[in-house]
Amino acid sequence: MSTREPAETDTLTPTAPLEGTATTTGQGHEWWRTAVIYQVYPRSFADGDGDGVGDLPGITSRLDALGELGVDAVWLSPFYTSPQRDAGYDVADYRDVDPLFGTLDDFDALRARATELGLRVIVDVVPNHTSSDHAWFREALASAPGSAARGRYLFRDGRGSDGDLPPNNWQSIFGGPAWSRVIEADGRPGQWYLHLFDSSQPDLDWTNRRVRDEFVDVLRFWLDRGVDGFRVDVAHGMVKAEGLPDYTPPADSGSMGGGQGDSAPPPYWGQEGVHEIYREWHTVLAEYPGDRVLVAEAWVEPLSRLADWVRPDEMHQAFNFAYLETGWSAPAVRQVVDASIQTFSSVGAPSTWVLSNHDVVRHASRLALTAENPQGYGIGPKSEGLPVPELGLARARAASALMLALPGSAYVYQGEELGLPEAIDLPDDSRQDPTWFRTDGERYGRDGCRVPLPWSATEPAFGFNATGASWLPQPADWSTYARDEQRGVAGSTLELYTRALRLRADHELGAGTLTWLDGFGPDVVAFRSQGVTVVTNMGNVPVELPVAEVLLATMVVEGPALPPNATVWLATTS
Repeated sequence: MSTREPAETDTLTPTAPLEGTATTTGQGHEWWRTAVIYQVYPRSFADGDGDGVGDLPGITSRLDALGELGVDAVWLSPFYTSPQRDAGYDVADYRDVDPLFGTLDDFDALRARATELGLRVIVDVVPNHTSSDHAWFREALASAPGSAARGRYLFRDGRGSDGDLPPNNWQSIFGGPAWSRVIEADGRPGQWYLHLFDSSQPDLDWTNRRVRDEFVDVLRFWLDRGVDGFRVDVAHGMVKAEGLPDYTPPADSGSMGGGQGDSAPPPYWGQEGVHEIYREWHTVLAEYPGDRVLVAEAWVEPLSRLADWVRPDEMHQAFNFAYLETGWSAPAVRQVVDASIQTFSSVGAPSTWVLSNHDVVRHASRLALTAENPQGYGIGPKSEGLPVPELGLARARAASALMLALPGSAYVYQGEELGLPEAIDLPDDSRQDPTWFRTDGERYGRDGCRVPLPWSATEPAFGFNATGASWLPQPADWSTYARDEQRGVAGSTLELYTRALRLRADHELGAGTLTWLDGFGPDVVAFRSQGVTVVTNMGNVPVELPVAEVLLATMVVEGPALPPNATVWLATTS
């Protein structure tokens, strides 16, 4: 398949589509309303000291590449002090950098270099749970039942005559029970503590004022160091239903599902109490200049319920997982785009668009799967319906070009600009995701989307570092995806993203008003915004196009037709 990008003067031949409805997104002029935000997963971005794990100096050394790409901000996944049992999402100290990643001085240097390049910096905050190594939890284990130390977490007596049954039937997102029993100071089995994720990640009790005050202080610590905002991990969690009632989720709800349709949310997701927390956080950020931003990782359905997270006095953005999870279907894509823009606009928030992140199968593979793949399960060599790489890449390029033309804010996950697929053939003994271990290998988990990036085709570890060490093995064929193999090469995925981001900025597409276009057939998504006509062919036959200047194309367009699995941006003439 050729992937030559047409020259700006290429033209195509006729069929004028009919105009449809127009939709817009959000209000106001804050930078985050239209920003393209690049997610850096520190372990896998760039390794400055050669130990096989990415770090802050490594990130700083490669920030120029992100400036060249044309993104507006960098979001850093956790780099805090942690035993790394869940790749840093088990935080032991929220106010320091883990030595694995560097020091606070290294963070300051990173932020300073980002500022020089015109890049904002967003950091993760993980408020649902701490690490079991956190000083608070160690104090809780050493304290008696009913103590103030245990009151910061969700300790409960067990059920049954001897308390040997968990307090309820909740299951961990990573598989297995969501409760673990502790051994008390006298050596006898005692209370149980809740952990919706791994047993090394005890859930905090957000009804406790001390917990709330602690996190306000944590936000201020990083705001004072100059961060531009926070991505809030499990933002639909934290508050649990009173009494912690038993709950069995529907089979099709997914591990992170926050409720389906009009049904009540699970007792551990999407509770009303979370909104009080975010209203308080909103006031904290408002004290700082520069339009600081709160971004919710909230797995909540339907979109109308998710909008509650981004009301004017709460968070500013929420990840649009409904869009991410939409399959390769033009009617479904058009429906979710319409619903997203209308829903978020109703509360004055921008729509956000995302196709990949550190928790999901990369969209260069996911969009070509032919079997069900629930979120969090991952794919591996024994999975059913494995993708055809060429088809996956074509669809990923087309989907990305479509996404980057939509009004609102877009998120790019590191490596997608290289067209990276999911790493499927990782050896079993190299896997590190807790999901893999807690399900005895039944679920592959998220390692496949977290493999370190290829920067150079011929250097050790493909340029990830100078030693060749890599915390997860890199596929041998990733040399073809290396940044130095794509930079400046017409038609490469890197150049496609670079050109799309430049055109997005030039045409101010993030602030656009989307007008749907009819007349292309049911398998096509087509719209006009800011003088650009965007057409994505999700069908199996070529689609006739109007005569127009080609601004961007994800596949060679020869003659008057757009091939299947391709997107084109045309200069609108009227």
